[in-house]
Amino acid sequence: MVRIRLARGGSKKRPFYSIVVADQRRATTSRFIERLGFFNPVAKGNEEKLRVNVDRVQYWIAQGAQPTERVNQLVKQARVTAGA
Repeated sequence: MVRIRLARGGSKKRPFYSIVVADQRRATTSRFIERLGFFNPVAKGNEEKLRVNVDRVQYWIAQGAQPTERVNQLVKQARVTAGA
């Protein structure tokens, strides 16, 4: 099954997450199909905290990909900020 999930990167105590489409059997930091955006939970000042390609997320969901709970929250947040 294909999942839309977060892949952790960054250094110790400074997490940085990529939003990726990947096979659920793969490790979270291993190979993925497509990168759809990123989430930086420790962004400060005018650093960009969240970027999501919502069109591609909708495409993958239509193809049967299952987003995780956290990715669902982030996509909703991205839609709200894009609409504002």
